[in-house]
Amino acid sequence: MYLVDTNVLAERRKGARADAGVVSFLDDTTNELHVPVQVVGELQSGIDRLKLRGDAPRALVLQRWLNKIIDHYAERIISFDLTCALAWGTLMGTNDQNAVDRQIAAIALVYDMTIVTRNTTHFTGTGARILNPFLADAPPSSPTT
Repeated sequence: MYLVDTNVLAERRKGARADAGVVSFLDDTTNELHVPVQVVGELQSGIDRLKLRGDAPRALVLQRWLNKIIDHYAERIISFDLTCALAWGTLMGTNDQNAVDRQIAAIALVYDMTIVTRNTTHFTGTGARILNPFLADAPPSSPTT
C-alpha cells in the first residue's frame, strides 16, 4: 500500500506535461493508493492562500479539483490517530524538522505503507519506506559499450 504525498497528486494535474513516471505509477497502483489527511490540509491551505492573494478564479478551479480528490479517495484518506501521534512524537524527539512530513511518516510506519513523494529527503531517517516515481529525478543511464 502507498501513501501519496502532495507533490505526487499535484503532478497529475499537469495533464500532458505531467512526469511520465508519476502518471504510470498512479495508473498502475490506483487501488493501492491512500492519501494522508495532512495532504488534504496542505492542498486546502494552498487554495486559501490563493484566495487571500485575490486569485479567486484559480482558487475555485483548485477547490473543485480538491473536492474531486476527496470524493475519489474518500475511503482511502488516512486519518492521524492516537497511535500515529505516539509514533510522530518519537520521530519528532529525534528530529523536529518537517513536522507535517513527520506526521505522514508516522502514518506510513503505523500502517506499513510506502510514502510516494518527490521530497525523499523530508522522510530520510524516519524508518519509513520511500518511493520517488518522478522519472525526471532519475539519474541518467550510462551508455552501454
